[in-house]
Amino acid sequence: MQYEIKGTPFPVVICRLEANETVCCQKGGMSWMSPNMQMSTNAGGGIGKMFSRAVSGESMFQNKYTAVGGVGEIAFASSVPGHILPVDISASRTIVAQKSAYLASSPSVELSIFFQKKLGAGFFGGEGFIMQKLSGNGIAFLEIDGSIVEYDLAGNESILVDTGYLAAMDATCSIDIETVKGIGNALFGGEGFFNTRVSGPGHVWLQTMPILSLAGSIRPYIPTGN
Repeated sequence: MQYEIKGTPFPVVICRLEANETVCCQKGGMSWMSPNMQMSTNAGGGIGKMFSRAVSGESMFQNKYTAVGGVGEIAFASSVPGHILPVDISASRTIVAQKSAYLASSPSVELSIFFQKKLGAGFFGGEGFIMQKLSGNGIAFLEIDGSIVEYDLAGNESILVDTGYLAAMDATCSIDIETVKGIGNALFGGEGFFNTRVSGPGHVWLQTMPILSLAGSIRPYIPTGN
């Protein structure tokens, strides 16, 4: 599969498929395509995986598009202002991402549910108890809110992240929570009571504009009906 990512702040990834090559996406993910792209919809691995995807923030069914009779083209557009992140998934690299980050992938990439091992990180860390795990082999495309900032963490390194700013990480990384020190800082500092601690080893992708933060920023300026 060849691909090109275009546009800002609402990007689109345009995939060029050879004859009989297939790409997968979630329900309603296709933006435009050439006429020779043939669609099929299924549970993508059975009832268990179907409900796993639903719990992780995606649709229960998966669409597959195959180029029939020659080279085909299909595009997947981001639903939020930001970036589309291509990630190579392999036996040595499994990715954990925020809910609803998945956009499209090679059919050999498996999308499943990822539970936070530590309950506190799920309930108070701002990333949610449930995230998405992408494993297998192939290319995957993720939606990132805002711009992307990347870090490589060694085994003895960590970074503190405010609510919602963790977009994705290598599955070798771990998440925990850290209480904001000082009752005055927690009550009046505007950062809440907890931060998320992401520890290495592994690669971390942060996003600069979580969609919930964007919604909160513009909410005061939206007129309300009388």
